[in-house]
Amino acid sequence: MNTICYFEIQSSEPAREIDFYHNVFGWEFIRDENVPIEFYQLDNAGINAALFKRPAKVPPKKHGTNAFTCSIVVDSFELTKRLIMKNGGQLAMPMFSIPGKGWQGYFMDADNNVFGIFQEDPSAGLK
Repeated sequence: MNTICYFEIQSSEPAREIDFYHNVFGWEFIRDENVPIEFYQLDNAGINAALFKRPAKVPPKKHGTNAFTCSIVVDSFELTKRLIMKNGGQLAMPMFSIPGKGWQGYFMDADNNVFGIFQEDPSAGLK
């Protein structure tokens, strides 16, 4: 099966993004001193992932993405949106329905990394 087995988040200020993702999703990061760059393993998200010091300039806003964009399944779109905004995130694309599946939307962390959130709802967009 061709499933995602790993993702990474690049950051100009890793401590800031570690706080953001911890406060929004409860993720824990552990510094890996064996890697020759500032590199943190994601410890508790159920998938292999890492956050590390960005090796290049931050991409400008409103230029779309130049990588895979991952979405995180959440229990409440609105509650998670409030947590994202409270912790310095920005709205990239408002919530929309995927009929019969759920609600999707996109946000940016403080380093302009785009990610999605998805709330399952079989009645979404069918009313």
